[in-house]
Formats: sequence, C-alpha cells, structure tokens
Amino acid sequence: MAYRVAVVGAAGYAGVELVRRIVEHPSFELSVITSDADAGSRLDAVYPAFTGVTDIVFSPHADPSLLDCDIAFLAVPHTASLAQTPALIDAGVTVIDLSADYRLKDPAVYEAWYGTPHTSPDLLARAAFGLPEIAADEIAAAAARHAAGQAVLVACAGCFPTATSLAAYPAVHAGLIEGVLNVQAISGVTGAGKKPTARTHFCAAAGNAEAYGVLKHRHTPEIEQILGLAGRVVFVPHLVPMRRGLLSTVTMQVPAEAASGMTPEAATALYKEFYAGRPFVQVLEGGAMPRTDSVAGSNRAQVGVTYHADTRTLIAVAAIDNLGKGAADQAVQCANIVCGLPETCGLTSLSLPV
Repeated sequence: MAYRVAVVGAAGYAGVELVRRIVEHPSFELSVITSDADAGSRLDAVYPAFTGVTDIVFSPHADPSLLDCDIAFLAVPHTASLAQTPALIDAGVTVIDLSADYRLKDPAVYEAWYGTPHTSPDLLARAAFGLPEIAADEIAAAAARHAAGQAVLVACAGCFPTATSLAAYPAVHAGLIEGVLNVQAISGVTGAGKKPTARTHFCAAAGNAEAYGVLKHRHTPEIEQILGLAGRVVFVPHLVPMRRGLLSTVTMQVPAEAASGMTPEAATALYKEFYAGRPFVQVLEGGAMPRTDSVAGSNRAQVGVTYHADTRTLIAVAAIDNLGKGAADQAVQCANIVCGLPETCGLTSLSLPV
C-alpha cells in the first residue's frame, strides 16, 4: 500500500530534503506540502530542482487536508509542533516530528531550555525517540502500536545529538567513561535553518568559523538524556563555512580499572560489534577518521575511534549530513520502521562522491 504523506514546513531546508526523499520513495505518496510564505506556489517554482518531477503546490500550515493523511512529517521550529501534533494524533495521523518539542521526556527540562511551557506533556510518554541505532526498542514499540491501528508519535533526534551520541554511546554503554564527556562539534550553515541571521548571512559565514551557544546550546540536555549523563556533558558547537555536514568529536576519560585492556584496536572492535547489522553506521578501521563529504547527501554516519593510553583518553568522531542523518533521512528511516518497511526503503542512495 502507499501511505499518504504530508510534509509540514516543506519549504525549509530539512523540509525540502524530506520532499526529495518522499517523491522517490516506493511506499510513500506525497499528498500535502505546507508553507505559509509560499502557499499557492508550485514546489518547482520555489525549488527548480523538482521541475518535471512533481507539480504539487504549497498550501498553508492550517490546511485541513493534513488530517486526511496517514503520516505527517513536521519540519518546523520548536513550539510549532506543539500547536499541531495533538490534533493530528487525535485525527489518527502518525506524526514524525523533526522539531525539539517531544524529544525531552521531562517537560520541566523542556521549559527550562526552551523558555516556553510544554502544552501537551501527556504525549511525551507516548513519543518514541527517533534515533534507531540507539532507541530501537522505543521505535519497535511504536511500530507495534501502529500495526494495531494507532496513530503514533516519533520525536526525531536533533543533528548534534545524533552525531554525538553515535560517537559516544558504545563506550558509554560499555561503562568506559568517567567524569565529564567533552564534545566539540561543527556544523554547516543549513543547520541554522533557512531564515538568514546576522551569523548565517553569507558575508558573516563565508570564510569564518566560530563557536556559539557555548554551555547553553539547547541540544545539551538531549545529549545528556540519550547518554544517561545528566550534568556531565560539556558541549561546544561551532559554525563553519560549508552548506551541509556535521562532525562531532567526543573525548572520554576511561576508568583506570578498564584501561589495561583498552587499545585502539579494542576500541574499534567494541564499536564494530555495537553497530553490527546497522545499515547506516560505518565504523572505520585502522584509526581512520571520518569526513563530512563522505556522507553528504545520505543517511549514512561514519564513526572513527581511537585510544590514547598515556592519558586514558578515548576519542570518537562521527560525521553525518546534518540534513540527512541529522534530520530528513533519519525521519524517513523512523517512518519506515513504524510502517513495517525495511528501514533502508527509499534511502539506499550513496553519498555524493564530490
């Protein structure tokens, strides 16, 4: 069967990346795309890359035909999902949310970091966390409810938390970290969204690299929640002059009692075992480290790991496309699982080689 799919916020960078995947997906039928600013315009007039592919037209975010869809992908800013998700769920529409509104399980934490009340905390307990390589049980449970005829909610992980958690989780899961987890991460300009700001304007971003949101970036509590390290994450994001791509370098202190058996080869073996059977995560061998251009345009993540014995330091690096595995492609991966499809469905393209 073909699932009728809507993309809310389809004119944004993550939204249009979703559209790119859905128009080629064998089991998804793109039925509605929304944008208040572009309502009434054809998609191919706003993004000429779709010329000859589809003649679909943008409608407003409040389009009532959203309630007739099977699945709604919400590629919207935080709080916008709060305004739409409850009604969609009540109407029987499964929601794959790319925003931050249902990622944090504790509404008090959401309110503290986002500065606004959470208006549907009852849905937090029902939301599956959308990071399949780590939260597989939550998404499988959502798939079972969906198969039983229920509308389900998946809250997809953010871009920085995705890369950081893929880099850190195998070591954290194995108990190979003590003290603070240090994260230095860089992202391309599309990670800031389509609306330009003083920081992302071409004249400011081209040829410039800078740290921002130091110790106060809103992805910090999400990383802490995924890794179970509340109050132990130091997260320093950086904006760099590239369009897309994200690289997260995580530095972890290995406990003394575990250090005797740790080597670079042992660290790589640990990571390869953890991600065995996960089609979108590739663990590099021989101390090789990932590149953002090796995963561009794809749902793939590359992870490199090594160990420095003198300081008992484990260093893990993950590269993803912030619009791919960090947003749209991961959302499609989650939707595939929820619908009982192969998780690779519609996501089998290689990374852009150049």
